[in-house]
Amino acid sequence: MMTAATDPSFDLFSLTDEHHELRAAIRALTERNIVPHAADCDEQERFPQEALDALNQSGFNAVHVPEAYGGQGADGVATCIVVEEVARGCCSSSLIPAVNKLGTMGLILAGCDELKKTVLPDIADGAMASYALSEREAGSDPAGMRTRARADGDGWVLNGTKCWITNGGRSTWYTVMAVTDPDKGANGVSAFMVHADDEGFVVGPKERKMGIKGSPTTELYFENCFIPGERMIGEPGSGLKTALKTLDHTRPTVGAQAVGVAQGALDIAIAYTKERKQFGKSISTFQAIQFELAEMAMKLEAARLMVYTAAARAHRGEPGLGFISAAAKCFASDVAMDVTESAVQLLGGAGYTRDFPVERMMRDAKITQIYEGTNQIQHIVMSRALLTA
Repeated sequence: MMTAATDPSFDLFSLTDEHHELRAAIRALTERNIVPHAADCDEQERFPQEALDALNQSGFNAVHVPEAYGGQGADGVATCIVVEEVARGCCSSSLIPAVNKLGTMGLILAGCDELKKTVLPDIADGAMASYALSEREAGSDPAGMRTRARADGDGWVLNGTKCWITNGGRSTWYTVMAVTDPDKGANGVSAFMVHADDEGFVVGPKERKMGIKGSPTTELYFENCFIPGERMIGEPGSGLKTALKTLDHTRPTVGAQAVGVAQGALDIAIAYTKERKQFGKSISTFQAIQFELAEMAMKLEAARLMVYTAAARAHRGEPGLGFISAAAKCFASDVAMDVTESAVQLLGGAGYTRDFPVERMMRDAKITQIYEGTNQIQHIVMSRALLTA
């Protein structure tokens, strides 16, 4: 597949024919195989198995995996398009491709070839990956984590707890951060690839959430969990650096999810206002409604452009990604919250019921302002980038 890094004609302000074809394909798949089950997955709080099956069968489950390891080697913008289009129909389902990238990006960036050969073909074939960084007392402060890994022969023994793990219990592979040298602070954290079958690895109960109810969020427990030495990602002590580099590449993906759920809400609002009649005519003829729709669409287009720009720059491996990745995630998620809330308002009483998907979209949009770093943390990242330039 042609990528932003290899195609000299790639322009941040225009998409290639391949990108447009990809959007059409994933939109058709979403409408056919994912949207019909979205409300039920939310209502029953069940995993969207239909979405996983459709994405695996079509190869859209992990398009970011390099071709050398059995994947499609899609560029960053293409990956965002996949996540965006799935989120347009079902935000929970979009976490399949999004978190597959999050759970493997550290390995792609810093892992050895042998470990990549062990994990990445499995993901390309349909297994799922998750990311385990956060802890109850170390969410926005990952350097304060308490999970420990001690050397044991030719491997490591992990003990501790991780929380807020997206697709926990459904994934086969987990990128796990643990302290290997407590005396070195942030430089004493290492990254490991943990397999679901590893002895001492236990999945905790599901969280009861406001939104993305189809995607399980759990705790993970490590009880004398032995990990072979070759499953460490990079060098000892490099884990936190790998984690931060990972987020530079995946925060635009969260932005794409936010853009997708906002686009879905806008589409429904436009269709509804055209059909809804008051005072003998369609409410879409009222200037107040027209201005509200225009405002929603304007913000959405700005968010989409920022997300694609950040994704393209990350794919090219440009330096100084912290600002643009944080800005894309922060701005797009705020837009998603604004647009979905406006959609509920435009639908009036109908929008407040579960008969229309905009109330689900509004609940789902909220998480994009929280995970992969709250938007308050994104402001810290952006300000530090500005002040240290």
